[in-house]
Amino acid sequence: MAQGASGAPDAGPLAPCCQLITQCSLGREDSSASLSRMEQENLRFGIEGWQTFARSEKSAMDASRQIFDFSNSLQTVSNAMKRVAERNVQLQLEAAEWKRKYESLLQEKDLPGVENREVKGSELETPQHDVLEEENGSCKFLVQHPSHKASFKLLWSYNGDRHRRHKHDIVSYDSGNISAVTSSNKQIILVWESTPRAVCIFTRPNSSAVQELCKKMIRWLKEVKNITVFVEQRVKDELDESSDCTYVQTWDSEEELLFLHTKVDLVITLGGDGTVLWAASLFKGPVPPMVSFSMGSLGFMTAFQSERYKECLEYVMKGPVCITLRHRMQCQIVRNGESSASEMHLVLNEVSIDRGMSSCLTNLECYCDNVFLTSVQGDGLILSTTSGSTAYSLAAGGSMVHPHVPAILFTPICPHSLSFRPLILPGYVTLKVQVPLQNAWASFDGKDRVELSPGDQLICQMAPWPVPTASLEEATHHFLCSVRERLHWNLRK
Repeated sequence: MAQGASGAPDAGPLAPCCQLITQCSLGREDSSASLSRMEQENLRFGIEGWQTFARSEKSAMDASRQIFDFSNSLQTVSNAMKRVAERNVQLQLEAAEWKRKYESLLQEKDLPGVENREVKGSELETPQHDVLEEENGSCKFLVQHPSHKASFKLLWSYNGDRHRRHKHDIVSYDSGNISAVTSSNKQIILVWESTPRAVCIFTRPNSSAVQELCKKMIRWLKEVKNITVFVEQRVKDELDESSDCTYVQTWDSEEELLFLHTKVDLVITLGGDGTVLWAASLFKGPVPPMVSFSMGSLGFMTAFQSERYKECLEYVMKGPVCITLRHRMQCQIVRNGESSASEMHLVLNEVSIDRGMSSCLTNLECYCDNVFLTSVQGDGLILSTTSGSTAYSLAAGGSMVHPHVPAILFTPICPHSLSFRPLILPGYVTLKVQVPLQNAWASFDGKDRVELSPGDQLICQMAPWPVPTASLEEATHHFLCSVRERLHWNLRK
């Protein structure tokens, strides 16, 4: 222990007390003489006690400092292990994707009647007929060659003309100068190469008007157009009870539903946007072109009027017809570093993560391409497609985005911070939402509600299988008309 100026030991913060006691004991002779021998002994023991206490206090401070350093070291190790675990999950997902592509190529080579098509010019690549199935807790992609299906092409159209070629470059490089290529209207046109032979009809439940229209449509398709009609088992039972349209077909198992897209050429929905979402959720892989008739309350994605169903179906089946490719988002739940096909969801609108029944604010850690983005503190978070930008995300303060824009909307729900504004991220990024502390709940297109425990992750990215919806006019014109007429955008009353 260091010595003070007076030769007494330095007691740190207690030095003034020790110095005062020392002066009392080592003062003038007349002062010391006034103390008895016992008082001097007690005074000496007091000084030694104060010095011992000072030494113990310094030792405690040193120990506290060492504990703090050790805690920082543990935190560093924990962060490193966390990054390693996240990287392992990402590698597993990449390995599963490469395995899927490899198995698809092998099975396509082994299947009879499968020809390798080369996409040239402006023809868009037809999606592979592979779907996701769960086998022993792991993801497996099945491939089935479509038989007796009508073939079609998707062509680019711009400036009102339909062409087989379209310039895909967005920049040009000439003589060391970079310039943007003139933008054009990239409308997608569906051209049938053979006549459609089968359709699948999805209806809004508990509606007598929808049920009556469904009967008329099925009878017209079968008797006039000689088209095979598939319906859900619920609809088939309703038709059987009325002894009408007994010639419709349905599927008997989940495996048949997985390959429904290989049997039908068109999907018809009778209802509102909810019916469109329901029909899209049943296709775990490619989705046939969808014709949606408005028989709901809003009908933002339903482009055709039910009163003119014959003219509309004639127009669609004759072609060419305008197509809007509505991108879907693939959401995978990862628990304890492992993922399963049963917890993989495809959403057309959005996935929302909220605090559920808890009265406390939720806390969500968000990453973009494995880079920390932000921590969401509030009622929750919405990850939306551009088709879902006019749904829940819009109600939470998000922007309206054209469905052809490849993007993911990042919209907080009632955030604690007033500076937390929505984001629009490019469609090629991978978003990860991790639950660090209390439980949270995830909903996929408003259904399939799942609880997320601390440590669980939700990984979202754009799916390779969009939903092609048909419309009477060009996609941008249809979108702007829907915004004005259905949402009454900037309409003053």
